[in-house]
Amino acid sequence: MNTPLESPASLSLGRDATVAPAPLASAYGGYAKGLMFCLIATVSFGLMFPVMTSALTRIDPFTFTSLRYLIAGAAFLVLLQRREGTAALSLKGEPVVLAWLLGSIGFAGFGALVFLGQQLAGRDGALTASIMMATQPMLGLLVNSIVRRVLPPLYSFLFILLSFCGVALVVTQGDIAGLLHAPQHYAANALIVVGALCWVVYTFGATYFKEWSPLRYTTMTIWLGLTTIIGLNLVLFAVHAVPVPRLAALGAIVPHLLYMGLWAGFVGILSWNLGNRILTPMNGMLFMDVVPMTTFVASALAGVVATPFQIAGACMTGTALVLNNLYLRRRARKLARV
Repeated sequence: MNTPLESPASLSLGRDATVAPAPLASAYGGYAKGLMFCLIATVSFGLMFPVMTSALTRIDPFTFTSLRYLIAGAAFLVLLQRREGTAALSLKGEPVVLAWLLGSIGFAGFGALVFLGQQLAGRDGALTASIMMATQPMLGLLVNSIVRRVLPPLYSFLFILLSFCGVALVVTQGDIAGLLHAPQHYAANALIVVGALCWVVYTFGATYFKEWSPLRYTTMTIWLGLTTIIGLNLVLFAVHAVPVPRLAALGAIVPHLLYMGLWAGFVGILSWNLGNRILTPMNGMLFMDVVPMTTFVASALAGVVATPFQIAGACMTGTALVLNNLYLRRRARKLARV
């Protein structure tokens, strides 16, 4: 989720008829590894929403976000030091302010807003939040268009509309007019969308750190973002906006923290980086459809069954994502031949 997005043209891989069988086999083997890494990542992301459903009944999302990224950040720090050496931990001469801003947006913004929205949404919050994650490729297309000041292609714009129509079906369960009569859930859904957008901005931000490896970008921005997360926590404690968690509550969420910090936070993000490095983000983003499917299955096992409207909305969003990806590939091939 934090590798720089590439243009569709980067998907065009030239194949020469004289290429030896051994490199071809190696390429296919690498592609299979990319598929496996992206699948591991998106399944772990999909399971984190049902996990948070239970955790959010015991602790506020701000404190949980701080604790989660302290665990994930420690794991990334150890790995970075071992893989790239102590020199990779230095920020001398680096754009620290930009890295701090992106870390704050990506980790404080995403973690706090998405899980606060999930908490406000109540019992169905996990399903709603997971579907919002599947809109990130479309949000990325919009952000890319704004940054480059170029309107998205007409068909991509139509796919964006189809994607958000699917989201509307999920969050309203088919009762679009009900949004006007349920302001709390309307606010919850808005928070989740803004949180998803924060992660998209963070992902695009990696393009400003081309000299950093994905591992270094993740590690540095997590720790810089933690200053914002912890600072926000302290302010909320000071003004009594959220209660200081009791030891009993902290003890009860240890399993949730281990999953969210070490598996979804560390293994999931690391697998996502590795998979996108092999497949390219344009292909890797297709796996975001695995997130809501995983959440739907896990929620159903926990007794929260998706309604027909929610399933239809998820299918609409997934279809829009796949069709837009295929359209961009075809358009890139046409442009390459010009």
